[in-house]
Amino acid sequence: MTAFLTRILGRLPIGWLQLVHNKGRLASAIAGVAFANILIFMQLGFLGALIESVRLPYAAMNAQIIISGSDMNTLSDGSPLPRQRMFEALSVPGVATATPLYLAKLNWKQSDGTERSLDIFGVDPSAKTFKLDEINDQLKELTLSDRVLIDRTTRNVPKQIFEDLDNSIPYVFETRGRTLTMLRTFAIGGGFTVDGYMVVSDQTFLNLYPERVSGAPNHILVTLEDGQNVDEVVERLQARLPSYDSLVQTIDQAVAGDQNFQTTQKPVGLIFGFGVGIGVLVGIIIVYQVLSSDVADHLREYATFKAIGYPQRFFLGIIFEEAFILALFGFIPGVIISTILYALVASKTGLPLAMPFGRPILVLMGTFAMCGLSGAIATRRLANANPADLF
Repeated sequence: MTAFLTRILGRLPIGWLQLVHNKGRLASAIAGVAFANILIFMQLGFLGALIESVRLPYAAMNAQIIISGSDMNTLSDGSPLPRQRMFEALSVPGVATATPLYLAKLNWKQSDGTERSLDIFGVDPSAKTFKLDEINDQLKELTLSDRVLIDRTTRNVPKQIFEDLDNSIPYVFETRGRTLTMLRTFAIGGGFTVDGYMVVSDQTFLNLYPERVSGAPNHILVTLEDGQNVDEVVERLQARLPSYDSLVQTIDQAVAGDQNFQTTQKPVGLIFGFGVGIGVLVGIIIVYQVLSSDVADHLREYATFKAIGYPQRFFLGIIFEEAFILALFGFIPGVIISTILYALVASKTGLPLAMPFGRPILVLMGTFAMCGLSGAIATRRLANANPADLF
């Protein structure tokens, strides 16, 4: 390693030699940087899982445009809108279909007394509201009263239930004063606000929620005729529908708005963002303590170099050398451990937690910057010191 660094730097790697001289301090520093990296990776992972979980139900919808209540911020909030808007949308040039979507929260009580929070979708069985074949193949069955499809990725539900459903063995349960029969499963994926999803017909939905009326769906999903430009159709719909009760967006716009609201307005998104900042702060403090101690231990030697005439950039080069070595050596175990933790958490929670290609590069660059900043701070004492005062 010494020979390799000598060839790269064009000089003796003083920073490396100083680090390996005290192996205990080096190990502690690497562990500290690795810990900071793990903390940053996990917070970014949870933030990424939040963003991805917001996208998943939208991605399953068979639509290019979604019409919602004017006060809609997320898929599950916002006021219902008049069903009349669906017929008005159908009269707009370029619109092929417009389908109502009903949405509510359902607390499904398990045999052990715990509850699973589900988003339940009420759909028109005569229309393909979702892209998923697992749902569309069962639409005829949903025309029967109190028939249900469930997301098999729903958290903390006995696996035997899903295995039986996949083997065409129905599961019967009671909720909201009605007896429902689960028929089959599909897969969307749970998130931070719900454990999973359930799909029923619009009539079953209205039976479960008698306070709701068929004339007030939560959303209207719009598909376009072939060759139509989605932005142009959105403009036509916005001109046709009243803005006081209707919000017209492309699916991509709705996803972006929902994600932005969840990450900047909801506590969970702010907490994860704050956690990233804490991880960076922890890393800066740990590396600063190591480099500051190293500067203090070798202050007389540095003073000698300074008295001979070596410029400040020479000492900065040594400290930055140490900082970047610590950054690289701490990053490697950090990314390995984080990847393992991602897989473990995803398997236990069902959250869409994964390590995208760009994230390690981003964190590595941030780690270099973090350690470089710590190095710059650690050399301030040497920069202001008079060599004659150091002996």
